[in-house]
Amino acid sequence: MQTTDDDMPLIRRDEGGVATLTMNRPRQFNALSEEMLAALDNELSSLAEDDTVRCVVIAATGKAFCAGHDLKQMRANPDEAYYRSLFAHCGEVMQRIVSLPVPVIARVQGIATAAGCQLVASCDLAVAVRSARFAVSGINVGLFCATPAVALSRSVGRKRAQEMLFTGDFIDADQALDWGLINRVAEEGALDEVLGGLTDSICAKSAVAVRTGKAMFQRQLQMPLDEAYAFAGDTMACNMMAEDVAEGIDAFIEKRPPIWRHR
Repeated sequence: MQTTDDDMPLIRRDEGGVATLTMNRPRQFNALSEEMLAALDNELSSLAEDDTVRCVVIAATGKAFCAGHDLKQMRANPDEAYYRSLFAHCGEVMQRIVSLPVPVIARVQGIATAAGCQLVASCDLAVAVRSARFAVSGINVGLFCATPAVALSRSVGRKRAQEMLFTGDFIDADQALDWGLINRVAEEGALDEVLGGLTDSICAKSAVAVRTGKAMFQRQLQMPLDEAYAFAGDTMACNMMAEDVAEGIDAFIEKRPPIWRHR
């Protein structure tokens, strides 16, 4: 029997250096089932080795971006060892996003709740339609969203993260923009246009600089200030030796567009 896109929890499309991973469980609001997490894990692992990819978009079909973990699947497996394994796997997937060599952008429509909000917070950048809503709503069913708290607390301010975690209340796209959870808000029907402007801008830059920059940015976040500056200085010195930097500076001086050696 031939497999169609409708049968797949995750669909990958590549175009112009942009790999788009589309979560495809619209009837379940793209909940992060075991199968969805496994599919994300596999594709992100593959993308980490793909030098042709300049940036990655995580998108979704249907009315929702992602409603978090699959609660029906979780209730069908009332076992602590199962839950430990599930949450550990989810954490590994989120860390794959952070450690991927290229920027990862969330394309958000509808709701992003609980682990779905964690997914948005784990991405390097996020673009949302104005009608999008965000929450870490586990507290409403008696469960503190502990694993989403890890990503959320690294994306928005401490008190704002705790407000979301303790209340479970939704915030809208404008509030998410103001709090730093997302980067841009698009009007209805313009989400792909706004997203395309961001991916085009990234893909137009030196691949060496972008990959160097993401690795450096994530690593320095965990360092004391003096170590971060020392590491940043070493990174810039090494980056200065790349062919693309020489080309970029020469192009700037000569007032012409750069021709990157590595794309």
